[in-house]
Amino acid sequence: MKLFVAGLPYDLYDDELVEIFEKFGTITSAKVALDKETGKSRGFAFVEMPIEQEAKDAIEHLNDISLGKKPLVVKEADERNTPPSGGSRGGNSSNRSGSNNSNNKNRKFY
Repeated sequence: MKLFVAGLPYDLYDDELVEIFEKFGTITSAKVALDKETGKSRGFAFVEMPIEQEAKDAIEHLNDISLGKKPLVVKEADERNTPPSGGSRGGNSSNRSGSNNSNNKNRKFY
């Protein structure tokens, strides 16, 4: 399962991302998006985990925790190659106001 991770500190790179996610299982790849001009992190990444349950555990435990100044957003990545279905996926991003993990907001993950 491919995961999208946002809200990362700008000084966090691939090896540190692996350390965070490998606590939940096997990592196929972990890639922090880098700015082409500066070479610095853009604050988001993609992590691939081959075992779906381990990926779901990572989402459950890491989404909405504080790793830096901002809470992490960890969710299943949207597939780029999925053709449009004619209808909108409506409301996918509007779900942020009522997080089920509000008790995790002040936790730090090291």
